[in-house]
Amino acid sequence: MAITKLADLHSHTTASDGLHAPGEVVAMAVKAGLAAIAITDHDTIAGVAEAQAAGMKLGIQIVPGVELSTNAGGQDIHVLGYFTDNGNEQWLSRLIRLRGGRSHRNEEILSKLRQLGLPVQMADVHAAAMKRAGVGPESLSALTIGRPHIAQALIDNGFVSDMEEAFRVYLAEGAAAYVSQSRVHPLEAIGWIKEAGGVAVIAHPGLYGADELVEELCRSGADGVEVFHSDHGPAEEKRYSAMAKRCGILETGGSDFHGLRGNQSYHGDLGSRNVPLSRVEELEALRRQPSASHL
Repeated sequence: MAITKLADLHSHTTASDGLHAPGEVVAMAVKAGLAAIAITDHDTIAGVAEAQAAGMKLGIQIVPGVELSTNAGGQDIHVLGYFTDNGNEQWLSRLIRLRGGRSHRNEEILSKLRQLGLPVQMADVHAAAMKRAGVGPESLSALTIGRPHIAQALIDNGFVSDMEEAFRVYLAEGAAAYVSQSRVHPLEAIGWIKEAGGVAVIAHPGLYGADELVEELCRSGADGVEVFHSDHGPAEEKRYSAMAKRCGILETGGSDFHGLRGNQSYHGDLGSRNVPLSRVEELEALRRQPSASHL
């Protein structure tokens, strides 16, 4: 019996909040025996080109992707985009807009930290982001800078001992310096992805506790839903598989790999959640021509 070739359609690199450079993630995917991997950094496609170059050398398919941060009625929803035209100027400007929202939030977090007697500077955060990504100042604007980089700056300044403490005490929702982020509506994000010629998928629905909203999005424009995810158990997989069938959309999956912290992966090991390689072909078949007015 032939072994099914597998794809992990959700992974992160140092272009956002992952711990490994794009080329490293690709090499790890090859080691894990995957036939394809999607690079889906938060609000940026900055890691895709490096990953694709590594994929060409190592013989693994790289699916260009992104994970957009959105909000509906106070509920955070993440939308995965695949196969967008990353030369589309309006698409790139919209990603810059999303990263701008993160930048404002970062400033507010630092202000709260200063009020708590922790004088972390934005220069410290930028230095942490560039060090993690292995890039210089000329590439800073393409990086998605967020709470993991603030956490690293807290560590570097000796205010906390590790990431876990940084988030638990200061940065996680409900912690002392937490600030919510102003975000676009998921339907708007889905529209952006489609206007850039891509395919839109609702990420890790089991994390939201908002199945009615997720199903509404699945019926209102999403092309797929992430059924298989490191934080989904068998019950969630069954529930979202049924939802995908009801809505007539694709079932996708991925590990949401961010990297190894010590001996543990966050959220899961690369390839630990996956779909058949044929699902990549089905996603690619849904690609659209980018809107001419946006080119």
